[in-house]
Amino acid sequence: MNLIWLIILSAILGYLLLMMGPFIGGILAFAIVVGALFKGLFLLNDIKKKLSVLIPEAEEIAAKHDTVNYLRDRDVYLNYLKKKENNTEQ
Repeated sequence: MNLIWLIILSAILGYLLLMMGPFIGGILAFAIVVGALFKGLFLLNDIKKKLSVLIPEAEEIAAKHDTVNYLRDRDVYLNYLKKKENNTEQ
C-alpha cells in the first residue's frame, strides 16, 4: 500500500515540476535525486561504522596477534569472536 502512495506522490511531484518549466523543474529534480543519493551514501557510511565496531576486520585481529597472513590464521579471528561473545554474555 505504501508503494502505491509513493507512486502517486511521485506522479504529482513530476507534474508540478513540469508545470514549473524545464529549467527550474530540471534543477529541482536534479537536486532531489542528488540529495537522495547523498543521503543514501551517508547512511551506508554510518552502517559501515556501526558494523566495524561490532565485528572488526580480520586484518585488525591478525595485527593484534602478530600474524603475517590473516587468511591462514582464521582460527585466531574465530577465537577472538568467541571470546568477545562470551564477554558480552556475562
